[in-house]
Amino acid sequence: MKKYLSYILGFLLSSLSMSCYYDELFIPELPDIPVDQVVSYANDIQPIFIQNGKDCTACHDGSIAQPDLREGNSYNALVPDYVVPGNAENSELFQKLPGNNHPIEAGFLLNSIEIALIKTWIDRGAENN
Repeated sequence: MKKYLSYILGFLLSSLSMSCYYDELFIPELPDIPVDQVVSYANDIQPIFIQNGKDCTACHDGSIAQPDLREGNSYNALVPDYVVPGNAENSELFQKLPGNNHPIEAGFLLNSIEIALIKTWIDRGAENN
């Protein structure tokens, strides 16, 4: 009887340890941004950081959390340390957006259009335009 219990216990523990493994980034289905639509850092990306009660700069203000996302500082704080121009999937900014995989509860989520704009901006070269 003890032998069977040890087998069952071993099986349950190994099953439990394997079932908790998850290494893929959850990315919601993103809308396509038309190729002819210009995605401007100043007009499209920077405003995402401070709008409609979504204030990333409450923490990302240059003192609490990095990068500094305040207007006038954010582009130089992001590129090249947190953004790999032309490659959103490998850019830390994209990987850790609220609504994507932010390391702490931000109190808000970015919607799929905002995430798509940031991804498109990075994939198109992350220009300071």
